[in-house]
Amino acid sequence: MQRRLNRAERQLNRLIETNRLLTEDLQLERIPVSEASQSIIEFTTTKKDYLIKSIWGKPPVDPFAEEQDETCCSVM
Repeated sequence: MQRRLNRAERQLNRLIETNRLLTEDLQLERIPVSEASQSIIEFTTTKKDYLIKSIWGKPPVDPFAEEQDETCCSVM
């Protein structure tokens, strides 16, 4: 009898924990996909990404970059 009670208590505790997690998930802020997509489009069109040289061109000269000799190379 005690064994069944322990099993039932474990099942109840799992259900309570699952319910708590689902309740927390329900409280998360949600936005429509169209709004999220618009936000991503706006971000990508306003922030310059110099890794895409065909769109943004070459990056400006970095005044803090160390000057490198063209005759020497560094191995990492």
